[in-house]
Amino acid sequence: MKIHDLLTQGRQPGEIIPLATLTHELNGGADWPTIGDWEGVTTDLIQLVHTGRCDALSLGLPELPRALLCTGPHSQLRVHNTAADGLVTYGPAERAAALDKVSLFLTGIATERPFWPGDSLLPPLGRLTPGR
Repeated sequence: MKIHDLLTQGRQPGEIIPLATLTHELNGGADWPTIGDWEGVTTDLIQLVHTGRCDALSLGLPELPRALLCTGPHSQLRVHNTAADGLVTYGPAERAAALDKVSLFLTGIATERPFWPGDSLLPPLGRLTPGR
């Protein structure tokens, strides 16, 4: 329930929350133990995907966008540019652009068929009935 709260409280409907963002929000990962076991969460998620118990897809992202989404929202990524023989720095703006592209891609897919998150999930917080 604590992870659900972190993923929904103060978020926009349909907002993409990379695991790296959640880790950043949890004091760089130091506060993960207060909401759950990071290793257990990721293992369970991978198991759900591999056993077909929820919809998932590979985004096939190129290296740079994938690396940006695996870092925190305020991180910088320095890449050696062989053509210019120097370093190029990518940061929050490039990460946000990568998330926008992923969001646009997923929106297009979801208009064809909504994603199935799995069975037996908790109802959205706004739909909880008193006494449950």
